Amino acid sequence: MNDPWWMQQMGRVVMLAPAVQLGVVGAAMLAGRPLGEKRTARLAQASVSVGLLAAIGVLGLMLLSGARHVEIEFGHWVEVSKSHFGEPFHFHFKFVFDRLSVPLVILSYVLVGVIGAFATRYLHRERGFARFFLLYSVFLAGMVVAVMAGTVETLFLGWELVGLSSALLVAFFHERPAPVENGQRVWAVYRVADAAFLVAAVALHHATGAGDFAAMTGSEPWPHGQALLSSQAALGIGVLLLAAAAGKSALVPFSGWLPRAMEGPTPSSAVFYGALSVHLGTFLLLRFSPVLELSLALRVLVIGLGLATALYGAVVSRVQPDVKTALAFASLTQVGLITAEIGCGLRYVPLVHMIGHACFRTLQLLRTPSLLQDHSTLENAIGRRLGELAAPSRVRLPLGARRRLYRWALERGRLDAMLDRFVVTPFLEFFRWCRRRERQWTNWLAGGPPRCEADTCDAEDLESDAA
Repeated sequence: MNDPWWMQQMGRVVMLAPAVQLGVVGAAMLAGRPLGEKRTARLAQASVSVGLLAAIGVLGLMLLSGARHVEIEFGHWVEVSKSHFGEPFHFHFKFVFDRLSVPLVILSYVLVGVIGAFATRYLHRERGFARFFLLYSVFLAGMVVAVMAGTVETLFLGWELVGLSSALLVAFFHERPAPVENGQRVWAVYRVADAAFLVAAVALHHATGAGDFAAMTGSEPWPHGQALLSSQAALGIGVLLLAAAAGKSALVPFSGWLPRAMEGPTPSSAVFYGALSVHLGTFLLLRFSPVLELSLALRVLVIGLGLATALYGAVVSRVQPDVKTALAFASLTQVGLITAEIGCGLRYVPLVHMIGHACFRTLQLLRTPSLLQDHSTLENAIGRRLGELAAPSRVRLPLGARRRLYRWALERGRLDAMLDRFVVTPFLEFFRWCRRRERQWTNWLAGGPPRCEADTCDAEDLESDAA
């Protein structure tokens, strides 16, 4: 049993189990014959069970053999003999079992399995049952790929799958306008994070000549690796990675998308935005923690952003009118503290914090549909005295300061309005300016403006003709 061959095969099962589930569910829907509820539930249960048992088996073999870093190769996909770096360039799927990835992949399988069992009953006879489990399969595959990735390209693939499924689940109830608008908002923020991550990946290739984590952090297993970068390169790449983590984990100033994500079904809110997806940004910082250690300014920036997010979430969560939104901002507080712990140079403390918070928040969000009824029953049975004894102490502020703070928290810090004014609007104006210049150029080449009718041209075409 100590033969590495067994470990390699179990590692492949861990990676292939969610892919098989996604392939079966997706093929059935593409063929126009989606699986029934019972078959879908059994397939999800079997896939999660097989993947979880394989991950536990890998962990057991690693403990018995003393291995701390096990690589699973799925072959080269792109290989260039000569590259800009003077060395062969390669892109291949490589997955790593180490002290960071193994606990998180086990956590992912456990929580996704619990949510699958809950959603089978919660969404019973729902029109979007098959669609939910298709996105559920995409999310599980993306989460497993992301946490097990051994190269930055593989991590980006899992990162994209998680973002796509999360945004589509926010807009799950697409017959109503609010979920669709919030899903678009979440997707837009994810696009910013993805762009920062992609630029950081390109910069890492230019700095190290490869996308493998081993080429960046040396041969030592996590968290003992040392990044092979200069302090200036580490600062630039680290800022990009921090921007990517901020968008994915809803850190300030991107915190506005997290309460919008609560528009999705309760099962997706519990496991994705409350437990797993919201921690993917902090996982990114943990995976690249050797890069953070090279720059003091970068660590200070990470700590400051984490503490600002924690304070923001703690204040805003106290004035939210519904339970799910209050829990979303409470999750934000913990994610901010985890980020600050990473900036302080801790490694195992934020990892344990992530696992504990994910489990606790999943339980809370799954209980939200019956929370008010249980609270009323408890209050009637025990009396108001319990609430008085459990009431937390409050900091007394002047009345004017309390009113201003309350209004600021009720408006959620106006973060969305600030992003719209200082980021979205300038971008839109810039692209509108580019479109006008492009029209002028094409009109000059064509010898005059095009003649168009009101039913075939947009408003800007008509304005151009009128001019």
